[in-house]
This record gives sequence, structure tokens and C-alpha cells, in this order.
Amino acid sequence: MIAKRTSRLAALLALPAALALTVGASSQAAAEGTGAFQINLAQLNDSGSKGTAMLSLQGNRLTVKIESEGLVPGQPHAQHLHGSTDGHDFHCPDASADTNGDGVIDNTEATVDYGNINISLTTKGPTDMMSGLAVDRMPVADAQGKLSYQRTLTVSQAVVDHIKDLHIVQHGIDRNNNQKYDFDGAGKSELDPKLPQEATAPTNCGEVKGAAVGSIPVGGVETGTGPSEEEGVPFAVLGAGGAAFVALTGVLAVMRRRKSVLAVGRPGSNGSNGSVA
Repeated sequence: MIAKRTSRLAALLALPAALALTVGASSQAAAEGTGAFQINLAQLNDSGSKGTAMLSLQGNRLTVKIESEGLVPGQPHAQHLHGSTDGHDFHCPDASADTNGDGVIDNTEATVDYGNINISLTTKGPTDMMSGLAVDRMPVADAQGKLSYQRTLTVSQAVVDHIKDLHIVQHGIDRNNNQKYDFDGAGKSELDPKLPQEATAPTNCGEVKGAAVGSIPVGGVETGTGPSEEEGVPFAVLGAGGAAFVALTGVLAVMRRRKSVLAVGRPGSNGSNGSVA
């Protein structure tokens, strides 16, 4: 009996160590800058544009994947990571951002909400703020207005530490529905008078949703979902708290089974050594 009690006590004493190891591993992963984050892109300026983006971190290597639709066909779409890495709270704008009442949220009006450019998501070459209007290096929507983008970048530690404070914004609208950027649509861009405002006005915006989701969804980012997990929650998604809960319930289950076996062996129970009603 003493040996059995000692065994159960050892199992309980082992729990804090198991929990500490689980939480420690999770904290180490966060410190190393790992994880994946989903962004759902929602339309601005009644553009009809939408999409899904995934940000995947491995140390200081950031992989950005974007699948969007409802864009201006055959036109380049400037896109950026906007936001702050010094604690300021930015977010995607709404219709109230159109402070001059011209019916278009231009980039200057929207920057008040989503912040300055942190990274320009170009297809090649530099990715700094100065590349924000490098339309010759921005992805081009296909004939159906769909755009696919993927690039892996080396980013600063500040971006790693504040990845959940950043937002993706894609630019380019078609106000007069002629499937091109022109000055007749909304005049000149306030950023560069050589460009139409249609080329620089934001078409969609999305903020990071939740914590790490494990990995880029299998089957494409356009759905934002991977294969269904009908047999239970994937262990990787549980995180430190979930893993600790699994460890705890497992130990308690073993203890309940042992207690049940001992009860069966006692006189007066419904086991072989007791009376049957």
C-alpha cells in the first residue's frame, strides 16, 4: 500500500516539472521568432477586393504569402506591411477615414489609421519604404483580377517582436470601372502627381488574427484553412496551455484507473471478492 501511495505521489509531483518543460519550450519558440499568422484582407473604397495572407516566421526570415481577388485586372498592385514596431496601436481604417469627403479613402487619409510603410512587398529588389511606389516591382493581377504572391525576406528583430502589430494593405482601385488606372477616375495621386489616385488608393486591408496557427495551410492560402481535423484538435494548435492540460488529464486518468482496480479487489465491492446483489 505504501508503494502504491508513493507511486501516486510521484506522479503528482512530476506534474509541475512537465508543465514547466511545456511552457518553457513554447516560450523558447516565441523568443526564437517562430510561428505563422493569418491575415484576412477586407475591401476598402468599395473595391470588392478580398483575400488571405499568411506570415510565417523562422528566426528573422519572414515568408509572406498572399492570395487575393477582386483587383483591377492586368494592373500592378502596390502592397505593404504597415504599422508600428514601437508600441503604437494602428488598425485598418473604415469609411470615416475619408475626411475630405471626396468618396475615396486616399493613402494619406488611411495612413492615420494603419501607419506608415514598414516593408514594401515587392516581387524583387529592395523592400524598404522607398520602394513603396515601385509599381514596376509590384505583383500584377491576372485577367480575372486575382493575384498570388510569395516572397521570403530577412527582417529586423523589431519586426519579429511586433509582427502582430503590423497589417497588410494592397493598393489600386478602379473607381470608374474601366479596368485601368486613369486620371479620369479620381484625379492625381496625392503621393505622386505622375500617378493616378486610383493606383495608390488602398483596395483592401487586414490585421493579424490571433496567435501562431502552426503552419501555412495545406491546399493554398486562398481558403485560409488546411485539411479538416475531425478526429480532434491538432497537438501543435493546443500550445503550452493545451499541452499541459493533456498531460494533466492523462495522469489523472491513470490514477482513476488504478483506484478503480484497487476498489474491485476490496471486500464488499462488486468484484470477485465481494457479494453480488
